[in-house]
Amino acid sequence: MTTEELRAIELLSRVSYGRVATSMRAMPFVAPARHIVVDGRVVLRMHNGLGYHHACNGSVVAYGADNFNTGSGHIWSVQFTGTAEIIEPTRAELELFGPGPETVDGGPFEPVYMRIEPHFVTVHSLDYSAERPLRHVA
Repeated sequence: MTTEELRAIELLSRVSYGRVATSMRAMPFVAPARHIVVDGRVVLRMHNGLGYHHACNGSVVAYGADNFNTGSGHIWSVQFTGTAEIIEPTRAELELFGPGPETVDGGPFEPVYMRIEPHFVTVHSLDYSAERPLRHVA
């Protein structure tokens, strides 16, 4: 693994959720997903009921995560681009995911799992001085 790939995996381990992006019926979409990293691959847990995993399976997807809402002066984002495949997770992987949400959009959560074999990995960072803290301006 390259230094950038190792850095991306280390950053990804700091947050639990990100966004998977691909297209469905020629239209782009972005969906939330829970992730873990196992053997350099990103494993996602999504809600089966939305059907997004069907568009992802066998397709090239992008998965991104960040620390944008932490209020930190050091902002980062990572993106893994590669082919997604629906999988049955191992018992150890299920334990790493922990419990899922009870509901999604008011209906019961039904998990589905995908593995992304990364072909491209990017890391971007923004550093703000301590004298100018980040804040939301309405």
